[in-house]
Amino acid sequence: MRSVNDFRYIHEEATAWRHHLHQNPELDYRVHNTANFVAEKLASFGINHIETGIAETGVVAVIQGAHGDGPTIGLRADMDALPIVEQSGKPWTSLVEGKMHACGHDGHTAMLLGAAKHLAATRNFKGSVALIFQPAEEDGQGANRMVQQGLMDRFNISQVYGMHNMPGLEVGKFGIRDGSIMAALDEFDIVITGRGGHAATPHHTIDPVVIGAQIVTALQTLVSRNLDPTDALVVSVPKFTGSESYHIIPDSVTLGGTVRSLSPALRDFAEKQIKTCAENIAAAFGATVEFRHRRLEPLTFNHTEAFERATAAARSLVGREAVNDQVKPVMVSEDFSYMLQARPGAFLFLGNGATAGLHNPTYDFDDNAIPYGIGYWVNLVERTLAA
Repeated sequence: MRSVNDFRYIHEEATAWRHHLHQNPELDYRVHNTANFVAEKLASFGINHIETGIAETGVVAVIQGAHGDGPTIGLRADMDALPIVEQSGKPWTSLVEGKMHACGHDGHTAMLLGAAKHLAATRNFKGSVALIFQPAEEDGQGANRMVQQGLMDRFNISQVYGMHNMPGLEVGKFGIRDGSIMAALDEFDIVITGRGGHAATPHHTIDPVVIGAQIVTALQTLVSRNLDPTDALVVSVPKFTGSESYHIIPDSVTLGGTVRSLSPALRDFAEKQIKTCAENIAAAFGATVEFRHRRLEPLTFNHTEAFERATAAARSLVGREAVNDQVKPVMVSEDFSYMLQARPGAFLFLGNGATAGLHNPTYDFDDNAIPYGIGYWVNLVERTLAA
């Protein structure tokens, strides 16, 4: 297998692509210029099968290997930026006010383009590789829309792989794990209706603010007093909306929160118990509750065989010790999970060094990581589709 030095020849060019994308960020499904840039680069590499407009602005290109028939595997990069004012101070700072690549999707796109250029030139594999450039990852539904529009069947994809940069992980290192690697994401609203009145006479009211406060406190025990300490579940209530007056107790208040879980059983438990907890506390005070729960992004779950292939591909690039195959799962979510529901595959983390955290206005993708990402993709393809 190839080492990272085999891909340094494309480093400077891919860095220039990355800087161009960074300076011209676009949001959600409105990544029209980004998608055009991607499609033009893919065509310039001699790739003939390029399809655009999937999930509005998604791009998929297929490269046929030189060694005969075989399966098709998918490699995915996300393209969208965030509505954040950049403060990185880099020469390639965003030229679009209020938008920036604060999650490294510019780097992800540049690395997959670099892999596309190399694979199109060498084609040292059998079967095919489908290069998936996805919009609206930050929206949480871009991957789902591509799947719903027939991505997997349309391109006959049998396995699918994704990658994300990880600040705090040294450049040149990778992190991956079998099974759950990123959390499922849910949101909920609890509308508590009591009886409002003057703050000077609270005994004439059924105060939904006090009830809401007790519900927030009680929800903190769902994890600490109901689950094994080794189970991973987060319940947070960042929203609490009531009266805007200092002197009026409102008729109702609304709580809003998020649930992050690392197993389907924990996800079911949280939805049931949050509702039960809120209703019982409200009833004890004579109030009522309207509960709304939304299941958003699923659990990002690595399938064992694909995990083993991804791990082996990364280790063939950088060595065994540079790949942590038992990295801790993270409680943020990732819409690549929809693709992993549709097909077996794996998702791993690429070291981005000692940069600011993701979604931070001072964040920037580390260009030194580019040849590692390109090399991982190429080794994964050549190992999985070995002639």
